[in-house]
Amino acid sequence: MSDAILVLNAGSSSVKYAIFGAAPGADALTHGQIDRIGQGAVWHPEDHPAEPLPLPHDAGHKPVLTWLTDRLRADASDLNVVAAGHRVVHGGRDFGEPCVVTPAVLDGIRALSPLAPGHQPHNIAGIEALQTVWPDIPQVACFDTAFHRTQPRLAQLFALPRALTDEGVLRYGFHGLSYDYIASQLPSVLGARAEGRVIVMHLGNGASACAMVNRHSVATTMGFTALDGLMMGTRCGDIDPGVLIHLQRTHGYDADGLETLLGKHSGLKGVSELSSDMRDLLASKTPEAAEAVALFAYRASLSVGSLAAAMGGLDALVFTAGIGEHSAEVRALVADRCGWLGLSIDADANDRHQTLFHTAESAVAAAVIPTNEELVIANRTRTLVAAG
Repeated sequence: MSDAILVLNAGSSSVKYAIFGAAPGADALTHGQIDRIGQGAVWHPEDHPAEPLPLPHDAGHKPVLTWLTDRLRADASDLNVVAAGHRVVHGGRDFGEPCVVTPAVLDGIRALSPLAPGHQPHNIAGIEALQTVWPDIPQVACFDTAFHRTQPRLAQLFALPRALTDEGVLRYGFHGLSYDYIASQLPSVLGARAEGRVIVMHLGNGASACAMVNRHSVATTMGFTALDGLMMGTRCGDIDPGVLIHLQRTHGYDADGLETLLGKHSGLKGVSELSSDMRDLLASKTPEAAEAVALFAYRASLSVGSLAAAMGGLDALVFTAGIGEHSAEVRALVADRCGWLGLSIDADANDRHQTLFHTAESAVAAAVIPTNEELVIANRTRTLVAAG
């Protein structure tokens, strides 16, 4: 029986999983994901056709995770699962590195749930689900915020009273595990440009962008919470805080109501009045869907200018995550607004999803790189478990 490491990556509308060999450098033995959680969850196992889960259409993360862990336990009956690793979205100020989950660590992760209500409870649910199935194995938490600890202080500050800053009201940034993986791949894709000024756009149901210099984060679009920055599947992204005051005063919203409005009913879903899934919107003929797609791309392109300013220029623009990897149309809409930076894309190469899709004359490289957060989590888990 071979030793193995299980990885769970619970996102806002999906759960990705992978089982890796426990030996250093071992590849994934199997992987897959469940997406459209809450909208008729669909299981995408490796090398098999997708199939709907035998759960209610509106089933959330907890029943999905229960189904998944039962399935994984059955499928891994010939493996000895010796450890598990998890993506945890918010690490706050206390968690700047991966760590083994203890009761105290779990309490610390749980205390940060109000700062990531659309993610942290799902991350915790994954940890708890595995505690039930494999109660004796060590579990490792890997934090999305940790990658951005290299940012200069000015990039982390809000223009708020210093007492609030000292309390921890800072720009933390997210999607760090994805950016960590992409940073590791940049030299093989971009060559010497990898150490230059690179913007990586993680475009999915959750979306953000990160400016990297020498493959380290120097600025990012998300801030104190994962509500900030780009337009997303159900999240509004940047918004005038005066709008929130207006909604409180004239529509009677309280904090919980605003959290639900901004986090679950806005973004692509709110603008299109159809779906939070980009695939549905690109297939739709309604003007509302078209406007949602256009706004998503417009807001993403604006962030390129901001992040380029933070670095003093741009050498490469990289797309990743579900939309970034699979939607040539969205990539083109974003890139076409970046011509002023010297970016020119090859439409045919983009349509064929080639890794590099800029023209020979382009001053800025354009690339699409599939992300692999699960591999980052597996490697961190191996390292910590081996260290005892």
